[in-house]
Parts: sequence; C-alpha cells; structure tokens
Amino acid sequence: MNLHIIYTESAMLLSKKRYESWLEIQHEYPDYKASLGPWSIEEVEEYLKEEYSKIHPSASEQLRGFAKSHDTVHIISFS
Repeated sequence: MNLHIIYTESAMLLSKKRYESWLEIQHEYPDYKASLGPWSIEEVEEYLKEEYSKIHPSASEQLRGFAKSHDTVHIISFS
C-alpha cells in the first residue's frame, strides 16, 4: 500500500487514494498546500519519525491503525 502525505491549511493528512499527480490532490482539497508521495508505509513512518519526533500517538500507532481501517483518509494527530 502506498500513501500520500497531504498538507492543507488546517491539517496534515494521510491518504490511501491513488493520484496521478499532485494537481489531482490540489483539486480535491481547496486549502491544499503541498503533498508528498506516494510512499510506502515504511517510508511514511520514517519521515514522520524524523520530522515530527513528538507526534502522539506515535507514527507507528497511527499508521498501523490507518492501514487496518477501511478509511481512505486519516488526519494525523499531534496531541
């Protein structure tokens, strides 16, 4: 499974959805700022651990839960 990290004005999201380009993501999210991917779960986990060391629940926990869910989008929690 490959994921996109999507930055918007209001949130940081993970998406399981397949996109051909970042332009598709931009059209889907009106407050789009940037995106990364598609990356493997391992690559996303490594990135989140390096860039957001104080993320809570941990990157691993959030990714495991999202991978098991039927949801296509997950809002990354930092609390």
